[in-house]
Amino acid sequence: MSRQNLRRALSVVSVLGAVSVLLASCAGAGGSSGGDGSAGDGDSGAVNVLMVGNPQMEDLAQLTEDNFTADTGIDVNFTILPTSELRDRVTQDVATQGGQYDVVTVGGYEVPIWAENGWLAELGDAASGDQSYDYGDLLDPMVTSLGGPDGGVYALPFYGESSFLMYRTDVFEDEGLTMPERPTWPEIADLAAEVDEARSDMAGICLRGLPGWGELFAPLTTVVNTFGGTWFTEDWDAEVDAPEFREAVEFYVELVREHGQAGAAQSGFTECLNTFGQGNAAMWYDATSASGPLEDPAASKVAGDVGYVHAPVVQTDASGWLWVWALAVPETTQQPEAAQEFAHWATSKEYEELVGEELGWSRVPAGKRQSTYDIPEYAEAAEAFGQITLQAIEEADPVDPGVQPRPTVGVQYVTIPEFADLGTKVSQEISAAIAGQGSVEDALENGQELAETIAENYR
Repeated sequence: MSRQNLRRALSVVSVLGAVSVLLASCAGAGGSSGGDGSAGDGDSGAVNVLMVGNPQMEDLAQLTEDNFTADTGIDVNFTILPTSELRDRVTQDVATQGGQYDVVTVGGYEVPIWAENGWLAELGDAASGDQSYDYGDLLDPMVTSLGGPDGGVYALPFYGESSFLMYRTDVFEDEGLTMPERPTWPEIADLAAEVDEARSDMAGICLRGLPGWGELFAPLTTVVNTFGGTWFTEDWDAEVDAPEFREAVEFYVELVREHGQAGAAQSGFTECLNTFGQGNAAMWYDATSASGPLEDPAASKVAGDVGYVHAPVVQTDASGWLWVWALAVPETTQQPEAAQEFAHWATSKEYEELVGEELGWSRVPAGKRQSTYDIPEYAEAAEAFGQITLQAIEEADPVDPGVQPRPTVGVQYVTIPEFADLGTKVSQEISAAIAGQGSVEDALENGQELAETIAENYR
């Protein structure tokens, strides 16, 4: 997509009410693994970094002192939080101009909105002017998703992801099951039922049920897309209770209730990573970034026994989401040069090589640079998932992810401030339905009322 078209697409993004809406608790597409940290004592020369507690970010905190700080003399204090807590903290600090943090973890959903508000420093010009950084090596979908309405780039990608279907190759072989390279959702439901019938020691599939626009609705909105549904039409008609949206949600809820993991209504990315990684599910549909931890023998019981295929579809050719966790520098930082230097280092080729050499090549924060997939050591470590991850990212279409035109950019979210609250509220009722405490019909009827109110502001 051209920069001009991006600017046109982002022109619909409203900044009215952004602070109050974005403070609603929600979760990122990739989920999180816990971990609490402290921003330290606020040393005048230190860079304070607020990060989501994913494994890739925890690796960054582990490697910084002996490498970045040792080379530059710049101390870095980390605060590492689960996704929902991070969202609240970073929004409070950035939106209210608190100035506590110099570098923050943000996603593709927030960046266009926050850039429009003037809350983030533009980072693309400096990065593109640094020859050693190799800005042109960054994958275009990642750069595009971090753009502002003026064409600038307001965060640097730390790792990128799409979504795919992971499955136990050993279990499928033992049970005589075949996984298509591009499965449909009905085929996945049938396979989950067959595993359930044959194996009492594991769930047929693991799917997120934890409330949150970026937890439950990260995978679920991709299901809605490929079933032919959408949150809003191009003309801002709300479609939450439309037949296609309803069919997709009912399919998802039924699948996870009948063949999913125990406690599904409380399962987000972290819980499903643990469930699948400990060998307690035969399939898992989720982020491509999960492949690194799954192939790490020190952390996963299924390393070497996982197959990866494209996100399941119904009406569309592809249905993977597009997400990027990135590092942004708030305009309120008192350490702009040091903050930018840290962001450059953490998203550089040099850092990827450091992770590979120190921690193992499967743990490289990939999905953002073309050159990553040309590194022989990474290609070997990522043989099972590297190329399909890259293909899934390239196939994800944030402008046209479904069967009808959309009013904003975004695959698994709608790039307006109100979506965080809308998606989270609807997800709470759908999660209750998964737990047997509510109905999909009521959830979508209530969601339609909320969506119609929002749509009136954009028509």
